Amino acid sequence: MSSAGRTLAVDSQTDSETGSHPPGRRLQRAELAWAFAFLVPYAAVFAAFVVYPVGYGLWMAREPALYGELFADPRYVTTAINTLLYVGLGVNVMMFCAVLLSGFFMRRQWWVRALFAIYLLCWALPAVPAFISFHWMLIGEQGLVDALLRELFGLEGPIWFNDPWLALGSNMIAHIWKWLPFWTLVFIAGRLAIPQEIYEAAAIDGAVGVRRFLHVVFPLLANIYVVSTLLATLWTVGDYTTVFLVSMGAPARLSDVLATLGMHYAFDAARPELGVAAVLSALPVLVPLALILMRRLHAGELQL
Repeated sequence: MSSAGRTLAVDSQTDSETGSHPPGRRLQRAELAWAFAFLVPYAAVFAAFVVYPVGYGLWMAREPALYGELFADPRYVTTAINTLLYVGLGVNVMMFCAVLLSGFFMRRQWWVRALFAIYLLCWALPAVPAFISFHWMLIGEQGLVDALLRELFGLEGPIWFNDPWLALGSNMIAHIWKWLPFWTLVFIAGRLAIPQEIYEAAAIDGAVGVRRFLHVVFPLLANIYVVSTLLATLWTVGDYTTVFLVSMGAPARLSDVLATLGMHYAFDAARPELGVAAVLSALPVLVPLALILMRRLHAGELQL
């Protein structure tokens, strides 16, 4: 046998022993069976907890008359405005504060690091007891906030949940307080990914302080800022826990958002189809936001 033939035989024997296969090889039956065995549980969970609930909700809210009835309800108009304010104002204030605080917590002093650890506790605390505590702090004369105003400044605080704007503002503050540390941590990660050479070059050019933030840091964090804002918007539109536990829709359901109004229709009014329609009325806003988010992520524009 020639040397080339012996080499070919050895290579074939080695391939069979090591189990390597040429590119483009089709999967064998046993491998397909294992692939399906791993895939089926995940597909079943996805179908049971994502496809079926979404499909059933769309089927429940399929009647156009439901939306006519919904838009004719004055509470829906008020709730839609509340949702726009709660999401639009709350998310943007939270993101702006997170960007600024990320710069502060980048300092190397020991007391800043200790303060950052305490600051993260807001995010680490469970949402339910935290928001219930917010409710009782603002409950009125017995609440902590009004008691401090009275004892320290001699002022009589407002009854927070008797005014719809104060109640809605209380919901925003509670939501920002809870999620601000998370987004601050995201922006800190983005700042840490900026090469030190860029800071040094900016310092040579005279860009320090506010100028460095405006012309160097923020442009480099712009992609993260946009994607984080889109994600926070999608999450906040469906936020039920904050409003339900802080203001409870008071006064007279004038501080409701779409999530809490939908639950009110579904359970208190025994109209689940109307409740689903109330929540699905946000889809014309959510779907474009989700598409924009997926497009930015797919294009690889998010870089940490």
